[in-house]
Amino acid sequence: MKAVFFFMIIFTSQLFTSQGQACRSGPEVLTALRRVQKLLSAHETSFLQSLRSLRKTLQSRAGTVSACPPPEALANGRVLGSVFESGHEVHFVCSPGFERTGPETRVCLESRSWSGAEPSCRVVDSAVNTDGSAARSASVRPSRCVQFLGHSQCSCEPGFSVSSHNNTLCTDVDECELFRLTPPGRLCLHTCVNTAGSFRCQCPAGYRLGRDSRSCHDIDECVRASHNCSSEQVCVNTFGGHRCEPVDCPRLHNATYIKTSPLRCDRNPCVQGDASCLQAPVSINFHFMAVVSNMSAPTVLFRVSAARVLGDALRFGLLGERGLRHFSVQRAGRQTGQLVLVKPVQGPATLEVDIQMSEMERKTLLGRYVTRVTLFVSPYSF
Repeated sequence: MKAVFFFMIIFTSQLFTSQGQACRSGPEVLTALRRVQKLLSAHETSFLQSLRSLRKTLQSRAGTVSACPPPEALANGRVLGSVFESGHEVHFVCSPGFERTGPETRVCLESRSWSGAEPSCRVVDSAVNTDGSAARSASVRPSRCVQFLGHSQCSCEPGFSVSSHNNTLCTDVDECELFRLTPPGRLCLHTCVNTAGSFRCQCPAGYRLGRDSRSCHDIDECVRASHNCSSEQVCVNTFGGHRCEPVDCPRLHNATYIKTSPLRCDRNPCVQGDASCLQAPVSINFHFMAVVSNMSAPTVLFRVSAARVLGDALRFGLLGERGLRHFSVQRAGRQTGQLVLVKPVQGPATLEVDIQMSEMERKTLLGRYVTRVTLFVSPYSF
């Protein structure tokens, strides 16, 4: 608007001056002022239209960003609430026999995340009598005794054993401690929690309990769309979580690249005779992988192949010294090479390695193709 106002001042000042400093006639001035008025009106209309369009765009973007992902299902309980927009609440209710740990209510924030920590439901280990007095701990129960030939024989229900101090009482058997020294997975894949007369298994964050109530299965946040990755990032599911990875083309002094797909960058054509540009990789592909901790080695992780061969030979190898401690490249066929993990990796860890495929013709380099592999190692062995 300042520019338009300045234009009006210059324009009107020129109405009253000329090369000979002569004043213009009245009709000429009136006609010029009408032209200025029409011009200002047109600018004002265009400005208002642009302002309305910008407001609609901002409102549309605000509407898409303010929604939170659906909350995780509550084991041994329920989640109440079906609106997950900014400012709305969800409530958590535990089933009978369980008590809640954590907040009862969580609010969807403008950052697309839920307030507070994720609640859980745990078994109630004690009860209260109807008269208000504290009841005996659920881990101690009366035994069933019978008299036989002057002796008392007592027994307990499954999960309890007769107390060594008082045979009229049964004490809980701690199955988790009893099988603590047995091979992993005998009771629970991850964490065993003792309960009155039994036990239950728990999984770490990012996992769900299997149908057998003992194993743990990874939750794929990328498939469930419960991640917080932007449209410029790639969602990579990992064991127990996910990563939001940017894919950026390299900036080299002798070549330029353009992204031709979400996971590929291709080199722009080189100027004829530019040997330095021709030495740069023809393409760079990005590959992300998730593996468990301490995976056995050697293990084939990834294979790279040439769709077609113009030269008479292909060579495969690692580019640079990064990844030499944990990886090697082996030929798996005339047009295929494979990345091999040669040393177990203790998680959590992130490793990167570049595989180079060189196309040769009579020992002359025709082109280099690079595949960058990023390995996300879980902190768990499952």
